[in-house]
Amino acid sequence: MTVPDLSVEIARIKLKNPVMPAAGCFGFGEEYAQFFDLNRLGAIVVKAVTLKPVAGNPPPRVVETPSGMLNAIGWQNPGLERFLQDKLPFLRRFQVPVIVNLAGYTVGEYGELAARLEGVDGIAGLELNISCPNVREGGLAFGASPRQAALVTAAVRRNSRLPLIVKLSPNVTDIVEVAEAVVEAGAEAIALINTLTGMAVDLERRRPLLGNITGGLSGPAIKPVALYQVWRVAQRVSVPVIGMGGIASTRDALEFILAGAEAVAVGAANFKEPLLMLKIIEGLKDYLAGEGIDRITDLTGKLACPEGPPGGPGSGGSSDGAG
Repeated sequence: MTVPDLSVEIARIKLKNPVMPAAGCFGFGEEYAQFFDLNRLGAIVVKAVTLKPVAGNPPPRVVETPSGMLNAIGWQNPGLERFLQDKLPFLRRFQVPVIVNLAGYTVGEYGELAARLEGVDGIAGLELNISCPNVREGGLAFGASPRQAALVTAAVRRNSRLPLIVKLSPNVTDIVEVAEAVVEAGAEAIALINTLTGMAVDLERRRPLLGNITGGLSGPAIKPVALYQVWRVAQRVSVPVIGMGGIASTRDALEFILAGAEAVAVGAANFKEPLLMLKIIEGLKDYLAGEGIDRITDLTGKLACPEGPPGGPGSGGSSDGAG
């Protein structure tokens, strides 16, 4: 029997399969390398890297919620220099594309990061983090505005020839407008969604449970929102989409692919099940074989929808107010 072809190409980056970790949920790969061979992944996306070291937000920084979790880690990372000296050499051991998630507080910082990573051996592409909901400056501010998102994207594009992915926030008025703006500014792929802004309350102490007050909600609870946003954006942009948000099984991954994602990223579920991405990769092979499908790309965007969804794109569908 012929082995199904799981290979995809995202922003000029060739992946042996469409499964990768979501930035921020995989560190720099060192911990997970103790559990499995990282070469089996489609790509590695490292946590956010900034120009200077960042300590992150004050604790408590993680709260469990029904069907998910809130995190307010912030952009904790060792900074660009230590990433290049201490983290990248480890990642170069593997024959898998390494995508660096970039984060900054100004447009100029994003541009400088891109310039300093240009030509560095072992980096396959860049992912712009303009959608972090628990960073007070930069972060969400850039991702919430089509104009600001385009400015950041253009600054990076001017300073780097590396494949460029932009990660979008669901905490916006219209995510499609932001997606179209960054594509016009030079994005070669779109990743979505980042976490939804949320909070949790300590009733006994009558104060927020997170030290940052708010955090980013991830996990199965956000999957329906993520699927909808991926479906909307995939129909409107001409570049590949990487879908994420609540993926915790092969079935979840396949749903995102049908909705229009050409690759998927696994986030919070990795904390519970470190081998999950490998299980999803094998599950995709089994599904294709069982359905007699030769290539994973044959499923991309093949969701059968009736003409004219209720309310159209951007609406909540039902008007009965049920929540």
